[in-house]
Amino acid sequence: MLRKFKITIDGKEYLVEMEEIGGAPQVAPAVQAAPAPVATASEAPATEATPTPAVVPASADAQVSPMPGTILKVLVKEGDAVKANQPVMILEAMKMENEVVANNDGTVAGIHVATGQIVNAGDALFTLN
Repeated sequence: MLRKFKITIDGKEYLVEMEEIGGAPQVAPAVQAAPAPVATASEAPATEATPTPAVVPASADAQVSPMPGTILKVLVKEGDAVKANQPVMILEAMKMENEVVANNDGTVAGIHVATGQIVNAGDALFTLN
């Protein structure tokens, strides 16, 4: 069966006919991933554990992410006083660093994300009192 397509290259249009070969489309076989190797205590490298800040569950009045991205830095901690338009965290989206600012004056009641976490637009980031 011939199928026709119109293709434009550098402003010039071409009419292309393609023949569909074979009947049903082939489905790729499922690939089963091999289990990851497990390091024993003697093989594990000695690394110093860095404490991660506790992530607090969000309330209904939490300020949300304006866009999807990755949290690069959290600039405040729970209990800090912030002013309106003060940067609270840095969100990387589309290879750009964006400041997420406080909407109003208040005290940080909870941080709902951690550094390195991927967020979607509308995900709760922090809450102010």
